Amino acid sequence: MHRMTILTAAACAALFLMPWPGVAGDTPAPRNAYLYIGWPNDGEVIRGRRFKVWFGLRQMGVAPAGIKKPNTGHHHLIVDAPLPPFDEEIPNDRNHLHFGAGQTETYIELPPGEHTLQLLFADHEHIPHDPPVYSKQKTITVK
Repeated sequence: MHRMTILTAAACAALFLMPWPGVAGDTPAPRNAYLYIGWPNDGEVIRGRRFKVWFGLRQMGVAPAGIKKPNTGHHHLIVDAPLPPFDEEIPNDRNHLHFGAGQTETYIELPPGEHTLQLLFADHEHIPHDPPVYSKQKTITVK
């Protein structure tokens, strides 16, 4: 009995220490929307610093930033950073790459080492949908 209480308290503390991205924005997304990185694959070892990344999306469409159309949005590639808050505009910096023209692929250049990549889909104002649409995080190694 005492052991159960300790585990429960530890589990609760862990939840409070985890980064929470926040609530979602106001633009609805289908519950079955699916966002993914088509390449590179998780665990991929990439030779050369510049490489192609392509994005995949199901059950939604891609539209440029500024275009408000139901069930559409545009891609943001998160590099070596956690997901940003879901109820705010996605930052635009070296870790948060915006593809507001509706691009579905890009070339990026990263230094040698281990890196994480993740996609986050956002509405016409760069704010994630409700529910948020994001891919699994992938870890790659650049050689």
